[in-house]
Amino acid sequence: MTRFLNSQTLILIGCSLFVVYLAGIPLVMLLYGSIRSAPIGEPGAAYTIQNYVKAYFDREFYLLFWNSLKFALGSCAISFLIGTYLAWINERTNTPFKKLFMVMSLIPFIIPGILSTIAWILLLSPKIGLINLVVMGVFGLESAPFSIYSMGGMVWAEAIHLYPLVFLLMAAAFRNMDTSLEEAALTAGSSTFTTFRRVTLPLMRPAMFSVLLIMFIRSIESFEVPALVGVPARISVFTTKIFLAIHQFPSDFGLAGAYAVTLLAISTAGVLFYQKITRREERYATVTGKGYRPRVIDLGPWKYVTCASAFFIFLLAVIFPVFILIWSSFIPYYGVPSMELLERVTLANYHYILNYPLAITAFKNSFILSVGSATLVMLLTSVIAWITVKSKVPGRAFLDNMTFIPIAMPGIVLGVSLIWVYLTLPIPIYGTMWVLLLAYLTKFMPYGIRAASASMIQINRELEEASFASGGTWLQTFTKVILPLLMPGFVAGWIYISIIALRELSTSILLYSYSSTVLSIMAFDLWEGGQYTYVCALGVLMVLLLVAMAFVARKFGAKIGIAE
Repeated sequence: MTRFLNSQTLILIGCSLFVVYLAGIPLVMLLYGSIRSAPIGEPGAAYTIQNYVKAYFDREFYLLFWNSLKFALGSCAISFLIGTYLAWINERTNTPFKKLFMVMSLIPFIIPGILSTIAWILLLSPKIGLINLVVMGVFGLESAPFSIYSMGGMVWAEAIHLYPLVFLLMAAAFRNMDTSLEEAALTAGSSTFTTFRRVTLPLMRPAMFSVLLIMFIRSIESFEVPALVGVPARISVFTTKIFLAIHQFPSDFGLAGAYAVTLLAISTAGVLFYQKITRREERYATVTGKGYRPRVIDLGPWKYVTCASAFFIFLLAVIFPVFILIWSSFIPYYGVPSMELLERVTLANYHYILNYPLAITAFKNSFILSVGSATLVMLLTSVIAWITVKSKVPGRAFLDNMTFIPIAMPGIVLGVSLIWVYLTLPIPIYGTMWVLLLAYLTKFMPYGIRAASASMIQINRELEEASFASGGTWLQTFTKVILPLLMPGFVAGWIYISIIALRELSTSILLYSYSSTVLSIMAFDLWEGGQYTYVCALGVLMVLLLVAMAFVARKFGAKIGIAE
């Protein structure tokens, strides 16, 4: 019994301290760095507020703030509308081809953000954009009707990249909601629209605010669209301003820290607002012990309208971007589709990428970081989930909150924080794979803990007690009983984290070195060098790698579940 208590205590204390180190130390060092008067590593620096004065009294600061807010709110709103509309069609209506909609909705999810942005540049550029050239040719226009290099273009490119996550989250919410209250309202004579407005929307409020919060944070931390579209359009947001402050000569880490703290404050305000809105979640509980099936709305002839609108969305969001990436990866130089270029289709771009001096290193690094961070995050958060859900350990609520803190820390803010941590503390890992791995662990912990906690709640405590009664230790019980039962949620969380880790750019771009280059950095550098067709070839290979990893993970998880 003593041995059980000792092993359990040591594991729980170790995991708790590791979480505090991952989530707490970067936050403290960011605040410390933002009030230093000297660059990193120089002794004798005084504490000062000059970095904040320099940031806030810059004439461009308030335009920067407004641009960041417009970009985040616009992207959040459009992605939410598209994703929720498609989720409602898929889960609650009799629209035809719903299974196809599910597959089509998830395709943009596996396309890395930098590739999605590049695709929309190739589609909506005023000079070379395929959509613009087609519309100009059809309607005889002299100037391009659309421009990616605008705030509207930035919002559209970001929203199309984010809506698949909205679709997944809102589809689950529609699927799990008891519709008896809707049926009661309809029976009482309420119209479908009034029922949706007065009953469905209020019941969906926690899920809606949760999704909106995630989309707002994902938008305001976005780096790919602001860097590739915003910088050429001279539309600055916080992420690009932080990046430029560090990459200018000489680097201004204090100013970058002040901007990063401001961006962190905006994200934190969003989290606090969400917690206030959803404080009394029991008011929205509709799932009880009684069986129910979600009510499918018969749209009548309107089902063909919803079907056509969904296909139109997929044409814009999936078919066009995927086509332009694949097309561009097979041609010797970028150009709109034509018979002349079709006759010159070649595999030279793929040959160039596979023989690129840094390609093998980038593929290896990305694969190791993707698999390693996903596995470690899910193992760590599985233990944390047991502590917060099953145990009576004092301070478990604090631990749960610490694990969730990084959700409010944008990727580029985390990058700035870790620069201060590992160039200040005597831990020589800056510029290595280790600092990237720690960054990924920190950034993706909130996603892992939510997946693990949701599955942990469903495991009956009697199974653990039976294991303990049979002489099993806590470690044996956790590995032989808890983890196998957690496997569906574990695999789902693993797939999600591995996908977003392999395409991660905003944190990596501040922490990488030549030897720790990853695929997203390689794609960014190729694009900056004007090698457009090579970037598209690299993008196709990245997507194939992501699909293969997700397929193997699902097969592996299914086999483990069958074996157990």
